[in-house]
Amino acid sequence: MRILIVNVNTTESMTDTIAGQARSVASPGTEIVGLTPRFGAESVEGNFESYLAAIAVMDRVLAYDQPYDAVIQAGYGEHGREGLQELLDVPVVDITEAAASLAMLLGHCYSVVTTLDRTVPLIEDRLKLAGVFERCASVRASGMSVLELEEQPERAIEAIVEQAAVAVAQDKAEVICLGCGGMAGLDQKIRDRTGVPVVDGVTAAVVLAESLVRLGLSTSKVRTYATPRPKKIVGWPFAK
Repeated sequence: MRILIVNVNTTESMTDTIAGQARSVASPGTEIVGLTPRFGAESVEGNFESYLAAIAVMDRVLAYDQPYDAVIQAGYGEHGREGLQELLDVPVVDITEAAASLAMLLGHCYSVVTTLDRTVPLIEDRLKLAGVFERCASVRASGMSVLELEEQPERAIEAIVEQAAVAVAQDKAEVICLGCGGMAGLDQKIRDRTGVPVVDGVTAAVVLAESLVRLGLSTSKVRTYATPRPKKIVGWPFAK
């Protein structure tokens, strides 16, 4: 089984971190291929960058010329999953929805701890669109930018722990979701500090993607995610 995991930003080192975390839970025989978009922003922290990333992720996946069994979009609260589902016949899993789906199996409600405050509405909208917002106690910002997660990991852990503790004590969250692909690999440290289950969207997505492939299930093509009708597309792809 081969699973493509696509970073939404153009920072190669973050792609490597995400892919490494994915491999840590992949089953024997599952190959994880990390992909970085050919164009876009170095970090995605707003609507403009998110819409740009949606196109870039689709472009990168379509440019991949080897067989694969599933695709994971490794951006938290980002746009684009629906486009991939229309384009592809294999399962597509978004880390935002994967984390929330598993969190709901572990507690009555969950909270997301993310990066900057400006990303909170994007995540809330994505959770609402996915139908999993009803059991979300809160989405809290750590105040760390995406790139700072990589540059200042110890400070990032402290900031995430602080907001996770508030989510548990004040918002009554019983599970914490790490709200950024760049937080991959921090789940155990946060779990040790907070005492509650902590779900990393990257690893959650890998487990779900593997399960869908093994069950022989993929996106319904009946209506919403039907393959796009053939028509002329001008200027695709943006990157040569």
